[in-house]
Amino acid sequence: MKVQRLDLALLLLRLPLAAVFLFHGSQKLFGLFGGYGLEGTAGFMESLGLPAGTLMAALAGGTELLGGLALLTGLGLRLLSLPLTFTMLVAALLAHSGFDAAQGGMEYPLVLAAAVAALGLTGPGRLSLRAVPAPARRLQTT
Repeated sequence: MKVQRLDLALLLLRLPLAAVFLFHGSQKLFGLFGGYGLEGTAGFMESLGLPAGTLMAALAGGTELLGGLALLTGLGLRLLSLPLTFTMLVAALLAHSGFDAAQGGMEYPLVLAAAVAALGLTGPGRLSLRAVPAPARRLQTT
């Protein structure tokens, strides 16, 4: 397999995005890396006016965690790009005010949403586990 510049560019985009989503999903679900865990995230989501805070926290955290794995491996990326993009757009509109990220604005989640949407349209590229061919199946004759 000859590596194309596009494949390398997609990998360079996927890997830091994977780290971001794995990090934040782990914070929301498990309280890792200084996060609030499911209960704390649920309380925050309820404070934003979202119903069923625990469910919303689990959905957002699970989407970020699974989306991070999809970005890392390339497996299921096209499928998970839509819910991951939607999650970032909801975060941009509900959890952030204004545009400037330095002042709590939506700049950061909007960039994440755009990058994930773009990867959903292009796919992960050939530098991913998705590009590894499935083992050949042997016909068994008796």
